[in-house]
Amino acid sequence: MHRYVERSIRAGLQASVRQNPVTAILGPRQCGKSTLAREFLKFRTRSIYLDLERPSDLARLRDPEAFFEANGDVLICLDEIQRTPEILSVIRSVVDERATNGCFLILGSASPALLRQSSESLAGRIRYLELTPFLLSELEPGHGPPLLKNLWLKGGFPRSWLAATEEESYEWRQDFIRTFLTRDIPQLGSRVPAAQLERFWQMCAHVHGQIFNSAKLGESLGVSHHTARSYLDLLEQTYMVRILPPFSANMKKRLIKSPKIFIRDSGLLHTLHGIRTFNDLLGHPVYGSSWEGFAMENILPLAADWKTSFYRTSSGNEIDLVLEKGRRRVAVECKASSAPELTRGFRQALLDLEVSEAWIVAPVRESYPAGNGVTVAPLPRFLERWGGK
Repeated sequence: MHRYVERSIRAGLQASVRQNPVTAILGPRQCGKSTLAREFLKFRTRSIYLDLERPSDLARLRDPEAFFEANGDVLICLDEIQRTPEILSVIRSVVDERATNGCFLILGSASPALLRQSSESLAGRIRYLELTPFLLSELEPGHGPPLLKNLWLKGGFPRSWLAATEEESYEWRQDFIRTFLTRDIPQLGSRVPAAQLERFWQMCAHVHGQIFNSAKLGESLGVSHHTARSYLDLLEQTYMVRILPPFSANMKKRLIKSPKIFIRDSGLLHTLHGIRTFNDLLGHPVYGSSWEGFAMENILPLAADWKTSFYRTSSGNEIDLVLEKGRRRVAVECKASSAPELTRGFRQALLDLEVSEAWIVAPVRESYPAGNGVTVAPLPRFLERWGGK
């Protein structure tokens, strides 16, 4: 039996329930939303948990107004809210009538942009929290490189990470992809054929960490660039793909203006490429960009209130991740090398942007200065020292 892993958004969840009528925990399916909610509700004497995928629980909401009125003094948790988005308008009237905080906790596998009704009907009444698959900072420290390599290979979905063997983990991820395409996407009202979306997802895996070219991908699929972009938006809004925008500022440089795309979970990326073992990964062309995406997905949850982008000029000056807050500007380069080097393009980009601090995050054992104000650091040490400060 696996023990409960404490999630980093737990404190934010507690604060949000105190401060808001409705709190939403959103994130990909199977990332641990239900487990987190049940653990949270253990410490609340008056609460109700309903799983809207369970017919018996769904039946209790045939008359949602009556149910909410009969349970007016408890925190009601509704899991898989994307199955019944029409309930959100009822929730709005209930919270307006009660005029108190801590009324509802809702869980869903689609972003607010996809659940349009929630953003329209609950504006000013709801706080959104995003739960990711397991992060490196959430797992037990002190295990060093083996833990990092395991998480990088398997990804952070709990059942993938906790699988007894690499093969079991790989098979779980194959099943996840199949279920996501054939069940989860149609439940959201999408009419994109599963086979078509799978082909597009695999194409995204092959350009992971690269500039998104909707015309090129659309041509490969035999669809318009508008359709290709709509497929990308669907995968982004279900937390499968990250779209990283380009850096934008008034500079005397010709900047790349298209976004980069990443498969958000490294385990799913590897499955889409047929990578089963770490040795397979070491010899695969996606090795470097896989590390970049893995590092980024562990860094960005700590940078929720920072503006994020990548920097690239037409002449090749480039920084993988630029973090901005106020006058601070932090540059992060991700290198899948035990002996990373500062390239000329990276050094010039640091001068272009006049960064406050610069890091190279790599699978090295210890941190060390690399000159030009740049620090090379292993990912765990970077997360510990920087931590979104």
